[in-house]
Amino acid sequence: MTGSLFIITAASGTGKTSLVKQLLATTNDLAVSISHTTRAPRPGETDGMHYHFTNTADFIAGINAGNFLEHAEVFGNYYGTSQASVNAQLKAGFDVILEIDWQGALQVKKLFADVTMIFILPPSLPTLRQRLSSRGQDSEEVINTRLAGAVDEMRQYVHFDYVVINDHFEAALYELKSIIVAKRQTTERQQQRYESTIAGLMNADSNAL
Repeated sequence: MTGSLFIITAASGTGKTSLVKQLLATTNDLAVSISHTTRAPRPGETDGMHYHFTNTADFIAGINAGNFLEHAEVFGNYYGTSQASVNAQLKAGFDVILEIDWQGALQVKKLFADVTMIFILPPSLPTLRQRLSSRGQDSEEVINTRLAGAVDEMRQYVHFDYVVINDHFEAALYELKSIIVAKRQTTERQQQRYESTIAGLMNADSNAL
């Protein structure tokens, strides 16, 4: 059975990474595609686990070779999703999450008409600023730049199928999981999963029962 593709997008500091991590830990047959990026690793990030860290020259070579399902430049750094990796995970029957920005999401939408697109929003801008500041990694100038970029990015939520407000973590996680579960119950997915069962039900001779 072929898996389904999900896109989860959010502005920096919204809590997307923590939500996706817990979603993966509590949901069977769900995988996340590890993006490639040219930005430097942050404290605690591991190559091949959080991102595939690469240099700009190699990334551009990958673009020219058609290796990326989508790619975008964000805050001066490139991000991209391996097409071969995603296709392999889907064919293996895993539902796959892409943690990408809105530009990449719209690129993927052109290639996968059935992709489910989810946008996560913070409850307020002051909350988003507090979350960005609590990292202790960026200067006030960088935080202000990220906030300005976040406002522009959040305006793109109208292109997405679902919106989740990450005010209370457990509530947001429940809503995300509900979207995954609902997608798994569509007629198309259930026909794949229970092909023989459904065939038996549809072909039964009611007079013989």
